[in-house]
Amino acid sequence: MIAKLTGTLDDFGPDWAVIDVAGVGYLVHASAKTLAGLGLRGERVVLHTEMQVSENDWRLIGFASGEERAWFRLLTGIQGVGSKMALAVLSALSIEDLQRACGSGDAAMVARAQGVGPKLAARIVNELKDKAGALPATPGGAALAAGAAAGGAGGTASDAASALQNLGFKPQVAADAVARALEELGEGADLNALIRVALKRTAG
Repeated sequence: MIAKLTGTLDDFGPDWAVIDVAGVGYLVHASAKTLAGLGLRGERVVLHTEMQVSENDWRLIGFASGEERAWFRLLTGIQGVGSKMALAVLSALSIEDLQRACGSGDAAMVARAQGVGPKLAARIVNELKDKAGALPATPGGAALAAGAAAGGAGGTASDAASALQNLGFKPQVAADAVARALEELGEGADLNALIRVALKRTAG
């Protein structure tokens, strides 16, 4: 599984980008908001990724943050919401707006996304209402806040939180555990150490 790409922006279009990593060009589909933040051709970019595999297609999806990927996973877990529909929602709404809409049951806000009708929008907010409160409103939540205070450990904190979520922990549980691990280990902690200590904190 490809979890993250770090390379050069080679080309891009309305819903895709090509990231050159050591001479290999990865075609990545992404939301409009993520694509808008990539910058200019030739610039260095970092994308969190998710591999979508179907009977007839293998597709790499890119995200500006681990949290955007977490919301993508939540959205695609809803009946009737595929990867294209989830990216449409993430293109129309910021993470903060999406969380607010789900938390308050504002289906009309979600229906702003292209292709999302009122019934599907209502299903999205109903199914994600409880989960919305558990997700931090900023990438990595408390973990990233602690990382920023530590002088740039935010990227490692985000990766650690994503790793815990991949193991089945809820986003807020993962973020809190990583935040406590950062407090213990400090800014010099590497990813493996951060994950190891964070796992212990989830047990505590």
